[in-house]
Amino acid sequence: MLTERELEKVLYAALGKGGDFADIYIERKDANGITCESDKIEKIHSGIDYGAGIRVVFQERTAYAYTNNVTLEGLLDAAVIVSKAVNSGKSSDVTISLSKKEVKDVSPVKYLPGDIPVEDKVALVERGNAVARAYDNRVRQVTVAYGDNISDITVVNSEGLFVQGTRIRTRMICSVVVSSGGIIQTGFESGGGTAGFEFFLNSTTPEEICRNAAARAVLMLDSRPAPAGRMAVVMAAEAGGTMIHEACGHGMEADLVQKGLSVYAGKTGEKVASDVVTVVDDATVPNKYGSFSFDDEGTVSQKKVLIEKGVLKTYMYDYLTAQRDKRPSTGNGRRESFRHKPIPRMTNTYIAPGEYDPQEIVAKTKRGLFVKKMGGGQVNTTNGDFVFDVSEGYLIENGKVTAPVRGATLTGNGPEVLRIIDMVGGDLGWGIGTCGKDGQGVPVSDAQPTVRIPEIVVGGILE
Repeated sequence: MLTERELEKVLYAALGKGGDFADIYIERKDANGITCESDKIEKIHSGIDYGAGIRVVFQERTAYAYTNNVTLEGLLDAAVIVSKAVNSGKSSDVTISLSKKEVKDVSPVKYLPGDIPVEDKVALVERGNAVARAYDNRVRQVTVAYGDNISDITVVNSEGLFVQGTRIRTRMICSVVVSSGGIIQTGFESGGGTAGFEFFLNSTTPEEICRNAAARAVLMLDSRPAPAGRMAVVMAAEAGGTMIHEACGHGMEADLVQKGLSVYAGKTGEKVASDVVTVVDDATVPNKYGSFSFDDEGTVSQKKVLIEKGVLKTYMYDYLTAQRDKRPSTGNGRRESFRHKPIPRMTNTYIAPGEYDPQEIVAKTKRGLFVKKMGGGQVNTTNGDFVFDVSEGYLIENGKVTAPVRGATLTGNGPEVLRIIDMVGGDLGWGIGTCGKDGQGVPVSDAQPTVRIPEIVVGGILE
């Protein structure tokens, strides 16, 4: 590891031809993965990725370079290259004095994945595979994938920041394909967090993940086609926060807002949702998949209330977008790796729990669709329009959840849905994923309570 004086020298080199700000992001990632397909372990892989990215900001423009040569000479070469993009005719007159900042670990780990023998990880995958395959004789294919990574991160900048930390994440996904009578259905389930191997010992077992995936696939195989039309939709907490992440969250990332690509642009302080809706982005939730102690610019993680009782309070900022709006960063500067510059991204985003009993919400809904699990979808952040698949859904008839249905989709507008939600449950269900934006993927979590949308377009079979 380079010394503080050496890192200062690199920062001075990056600002050698001018610039308002410079930072260095150093990352060493040790990643491991195991995949089981066709009832056998198909792949075991591991690798180390080590490198650094150097950024210079000049008059709100960004120059960025990265390198795998994390020596003083290698970083100086990259710093000189990135400095040439500024070429203001004079060097920066900033004085750099790094001071290491201690940050609290928001996600303590009990069992380091690197200390666990690969045989134990393989056994974990095989246990899940066996449960999924034994669930039903109509199971045709099962894929189980385990992954863990340990990232050691250092961030320094020309304002004197020097922060170091380690992020440890583990996850497992299971996909199950079933078929019968010419009908094919799939079920998917995942689990993971900013946590060590203990996640699969105490929190979520591989058997639970893979059993849920198989059960979902078989259930949809035995279900009937979903009805179509405008109807009430009750979304269970187990559905995960896909709706809030896609239809709302991206529109509150400050870069999209500043570019005029968000339906929420210019609406701070305005009513944008129902009184019962509060939306939060919080990187400090212990051990969630999108949690961290500091973001990829070194800003300490924070809890941000984006919408409070229907009123838009703030957006999610990184350093650059915060400078444009003359305000502090909210700790949402994230990047996929040292090869990418940071941009505003979500962390753990959720609708806060409300006051209703989830069963009461269903009981007060005469007819509609009960969504237990969301699938994929698309959203236009400019206007908020979306289309989402429902991977597990049921009819609601006379206030009761009845027959399972397949092939349902939800079509609507994010801001409009937030404005008409009329009941929010006191529960909260989490999901994990990798969020894509501008060619970068980062780990996130999202969540919601049970909520009721009085009317939305459901795609299916017209009755």
